[in-house]
Amino acid sequence: MVDVAERRMAAAEAGHHGDEPAARAALSDPDGEVRATALQALKRMGRLTSRDVVAALADGDRRVRSRACLVAADMPDVDLLGLLGDRDHTVAEVAAFSLGEQGATAAVPALSDMATSHTDPLCREAAVAALGAIGDEQGLPAILAATTDKAAVRRRAVIALAPFEGPQVEAAL
Repeated sequence: MVDVAERRMAAAEAGHHGDEPAARAALSDPDGEVRATALQALKRMGRLTSRDVVAALADGDRRVRSRACLVAADMPDVDLLGLLGDRDHTVAEVAAFSLGEQGATAAVPALSDMATSHTDPLCREAAVAALGAIGDEQGLPAILAATTDKAAVRRRAVIALAPFEGPQVEAAL
């Protein structure tokens, strides 16, 4: 049997060579890193579908779910909202980032909640960044609250205030 590193390399090469059948076969590999690489390979060749991503979002391996969130950043038809509550914080962080990239205004309440109450500071920081990227006024209170969080979150909050104006924003800056 070919080892995991070789199977992962084959999946990556499939993306560079336009070998869709090989990349699709790697989506069912027993190793999560190979499956995650297959998602990226399909994305690279422009053959990744929303259906592929939705299936990967339900994968048992956090690496696959995380990669699925990442490749969905420019796929607004893929709903990542449920992944904000993923049991693995790295998945939740990438989901927040991608929701910001999608401009998902429907996610503003959930991102605001994540920004103000998540136990992981990286998740709070990603949620604040996403709220700034979306630029919806509903997210402003959470961004303002983040200006009093840990240093990394505060820095992200200051950047996230860029699309907003008003006395509250000026006071926070």
